[in-house]
Amino acid sequence: MNYGTIKNCDIANGEGVRVSLFVSGCTQHCKECFNPETWNFGYGEPFTAETERQILDMLAPSYIRGLSLLGGEPFEPDNQRVLVKFLRRVKESYPDKDIWCYTGYTLESDLLPGADSRAYCEVTDEMLSMIDVLVDGEFILEQKNISLRFRGSENQRIIWVKRTLSEGVTILWTSGNDDVNQKMHSVIR
Repeated sequence: MNYGTIKNCDIANGEGVRVSLFVSGCTQHCKECFNPETWNFGYGEPFTAETERQILDMLAPSYIRGLSLLGGEPFEPDNQRVLVKFLRRVKESYPDKDIWCYTGYTLESDLLPGADSRAYCEVTDEMLSMIDVLVDGEFILEQKNISLRFRGSENQRIIWVKRTLSEGVTILWTSGNDDVNQKMHSVIR
């Protein structure tokens, strides 16, 4: 796997101050994607053991809330197979830091067991189990809305992954832990 960039102290791609990893490789090619150079799986630099150590060191300060995965496409199967190993190390080293992941795929139709999708593979379930918040859905130019928080188009959702998987309904993220404002959407099982 290659990556395009790593951002330290990122405040745009998830709640709080974060470290963001932009992986390379995406087969979706959304119209007017903000990062089209990352469609190429060979773009950027190889993701090595040294890269992992660098990111783990960046995650160490107490003011860093967590890690965000973007792309390209983190859920391309080739990327998942590398990322799942890395996410194990992140969770082992920093169990209290959260992980956000941005994907053009949709949770119900592309990432859950039984999904008839090119994204679902042998490590998808484990990868999802380590992600706290998933921003799903491809960017749709006609639904672009620059006033949305942490997403680019109105079709995209911000999902509490663990609660969604355990409760069997899509539970949308809201800032903080305000359960009163949680919205339950479609049944996923």
